[in-house]
Amino acid sequence: MRELLRQHLRFFLIATVAGVALRLLFIFRFPGVTTDSFVYGDIAKNWLQHGIYGLSGVNDVSPTTIRLPGYPAFLAGVFAIFGMEHYRAVLLLQLLVDLGTCLLTADLARRIVSPRAARIAFLLAALCPFLANYVANALTETWEIFFTVLALDLAVVGLDHLADASLTPWVGCGLAVGAAILLRPDGALLLVAIGAYLFVVLLRRHEARTASQVIKAGLTLALISLAILVPWTVRNLRTFHEFQPLAPRYANEENAFVPLGFNRWMRTWIADYTSTEDIYWMVPGNPIDEDKLPDRTFDSPSQREQTIQLMEDYNGTLHVTPELDARFSALAAERVHHSLLRYYVVLPLMRIADMWLRPRTETLPSDTRWWEFDDDPKWLALSLGLGIVNLAYVVAAFAGLVRGRFSPHLGLLLTFVILRTLFLGTLENPETRYTLECYPIVIILAAALFQPKSREVA
Repeated sequence: MRELLRQHLRFFLIATVAGVALRLLFIFRFPGVTTDSFVYGDIAKNWLQHGIYGLSGVNDVSPTTIRLPGYPAFLAGVFAIFGMEHYRAVLLLQLLVDLGTCLLTADLARRIVSPRAARIAFLLAALCPFLANYVANALTETWEIFFTVLALDLAVVGLDHLADASLTPWVGCGLAVGAAILLRPDGALLLVAIGAYLFVVLLRRHEARTASQVIKAGLTLALISLAILVPWTVRNLRTFHEFQPLAPRYANEENAFVPLGFNRWMRTWIADYTSTEDIYWMVPGNPIDEDKLPDRTFDSPSQREQTIQLMEDYNGTLHVTPELDARFSALAAERVHHSLLRYYVVLPLMRIADMWLRPRTETLPSDTRWWEFDDDPKWLALSLGLGIVNLAYVVAAFAGLVRGRFSPHLGLLLTFVILRTLFLGTLENPETRYTLECYPIVIILAAALFQPKSREVA
């Protein structure tokens, strides 16, 4: 990669300037410090000021497990240097991290496709509005994407040098995977994907020495990435007396009631991000507008009446009690029994399509219901424009996958994309940001579309 940068220094400098300008536009025009940002920030402040990894209460600080320590550690470092709650510094530092992601994406494209594809991938990453948008949000996405690409790049390096018997790339890969997991629990999918690919490689290697190297690589990767979780796991054992190596599935406090029946009911009909905003995020604490329930929520007139009654009972207290949750659970069971195919196949596919294809404007002022065309003209234009851009990236990636010439380790990247996509289909809150970890791979595949028929030698 160093030689490629030297040979095309002017190109990379111009693309970098353009990428920086785009990210500064989002940082200064659309900065995003959300409720989740303040949760991370509160943990970071308490960690710095009181030595407690916890959330502020009325009179004291309570230890918590609702968020993994990766992002709070980053915020604590920024706050310690630049001052408490200096989120502008957080966003500017994330700009630098994302430029690192662009370089890593280019390096991965160089290894998987060619040097020419590396240049195109760098340009596509630098100008990608979706990566740039999340730089301007004090959330885990920018760092998570960075460590995902770093882990995949190092894994490809390790696969290319199995014969050298060097475990150094796998040590780095394990550290990157561990960092990804410390940021978000679903970072563990990265470990599963790389581990699964190594297992396939092992099955195909018949030489004893090479097979031994694959086994050593897999063990190194697993041990290092999981070892990073040990301090967090031990802390949770000592503080809460429970084995919690990640964070709770629903980010709930210890012993807090989780409305699993309500969540399962959501999965029996939810198919898009709009319903996440209109219904899922309203609970608890906000009334639900029953008119925003789509027709697919009901299988019959009697079920409609039952659902509306549940909505009215919830709106009376703005809280899902265990009794109310049991009624949601019974309704969910009825709907699942009515159509197993819909619950296990159709709706997950619809959620996957929504997360991949809808305009990625969830952090912008655009109306979520863009297709109703009643938004302010400039924000409607932004929604349509970003929708077209996203579609262009995805279509180009599919075309590149069909047309491009790749190294054998493309399978590793596709394994990660497929595994993560299938996992996302099981969620009751489809959000487009969850596919961003796959976007560098989309960019690499799209770059392959512009590859000459004769593959360059990297």
